[in-house]
Amino acid sequence: MKRHSHKRIFILDTNVLIHDPMALFNFDEHDIFLPMTVLEELDNHKKGVSEIARNAREANRILDVLISGESFEEIQHGIPLSKYSGPLPRDHEAHRLGKLFFETEPPVTHDGVGGLIGHKADTHIIESGLALKHRFPDRDVTLVTKDINMRIKAAAVGLHSEDYYNDRVLEDTDLLYTGWTQLPEHFYEEHADRMTSWQEDGRTFYRLTLDEKPDWYPNEFLVSANEAGFTAIVRQVEGTTVTLEYPHDYTQQAVWGIHARNPEQNMALNHLMDPEVDFVTLVGQAGTGKTLLTLAAALEQTLEENRYTEIIMTRATIPIAEDIGFLPGTEEEKMTPWMGALLDNLEVLTGTMKGQNSWQRQATQDLLHERIRIKSMNFMRGRTFVNKFVIIDEAQNLTPKQMKTLITRAGPGTKMVCLGNLAQIDTPYLTETTSGLTYVVDRAKSWDHSGHVTLQKGERSRLAQWAAEVL
Repeated sequence: MKRHSHKRIFILDTNVLIHDPMALFNFDEHDIFLPMTVLEELDNHKKGVSEIARNAREANRILDVLISGESFEEIQHGIPLSKYSGPLPRDHEAHRLGKLFFETEPPVTHDGVGGLIGHKADTHIIESGLALKHRFPDRDVTLVTKDINMRIKAAAVGLHSEDYYNDRVLEDTDLLYTGWTQLPEHFYEEHADRMTSWQEDGRTFYRLTLDEKPDWYPNEFLVSANEAGFTAIVRQVEGTTVTLEYPHDYTQQAVWGIHARNPEQNMALNHLMDPEVDFVTLVGQAGTGKTLLTLAAALEQTLEENRYTEIIMTRATIPIAEDIGFLPGTEEEKMTPWMGALLDNLEVLTGTMKGQNSWQRQATQDLLHERIRIKSMNFMRGRTFVNKFVIIDEAQNLTPKQMKTLITRAGPGTKMVCLGNLAQIDTPYLTETTSGLTYVVDRAKSWDHSGHVTLQKGERSRLAQWAAEVL
């Protein structure tokens, strides 16, 4: 390995490659080092149908392409990552990449022998890092791992370590798109002379001309600072000219017996009931009404308006994408224990149809059973949903790749809704900034057929609200 003081050496832990098989190409011109233990762990994880197994196999395939045709001497001197002929991560150029090095000899520390106590894979990887640091004292050697405990161990023995940052969508979730913008208090009065309005199919539109192009996104809500002010949905931005639409008032108009209780819920129902919005994301803490509003909109459009043929409900099971065969029954019966929140809200919604006799209630339950399907994410690959209303609950526990896999299942006429609370991530190695839900909210905000709302106000009970604020 040649010495280049301006280049760093990054040692990748197994969990980085399992989390992102393309991680090899995310370190610019710097060199990558893979200990033999990492290769062994990839081999141990490659069997099965889980997302971990798929990613391990993909990482192995990439490594196989890179070493193909290389001699032992060439491997010792480093394989140019530019050799890889497959698609690279966004905005990356092959000719600017560094080299890939494998551990071709046992790690030896400064005193000539292995020095750490323990036989765990983590210990062997850290020993490899220490040996590499001793061998190349003029190079910055960094261990990259998503394991917090491993970073603690590395720090304890003097090996610099970092989390894997390339999968972060944002530096801070406080910067995450909320789906609405508060306008200055007198915005309408100041721009009234630049605004024209018209009616079309019972909807009210506005055309507004501004001095400069606004930083607004399609289907974003504009809310006045004062309650009696101007509220609208951004439909189109062309330079300094903006087309707006006056939203429906679901605080007065019920959806399957449910009214919006606050402005954010009204925004959510506008997106959920809009046939032009194919993809909706709702983010908020427990009790903000994400699930209830979504199910109400799904029932209204499936059973009353016949816009969709079925409601498909699924959620990220923890651990995600692992076998659920230990639970008895069919796929739907296996998923039922995971769907408690959705089913609880469904009971609330079916109870809103007051005045029905027992026969009518039973007929409604039978109809719901026929039109609602509970599916496992394990079996989503290869499927296509046509004219369905798909609800993905607990979406904060999905990786960006898993999120892409699910969204690409949507066929013609399908609406997909992702629900989640970024403060309740249970999947190992995922954080608020790396969650697939954060990823898709940020990526979809510029698309004309997507809508997002961050719900802030809890609407459960005074007890639940008190617990959320104080406990």
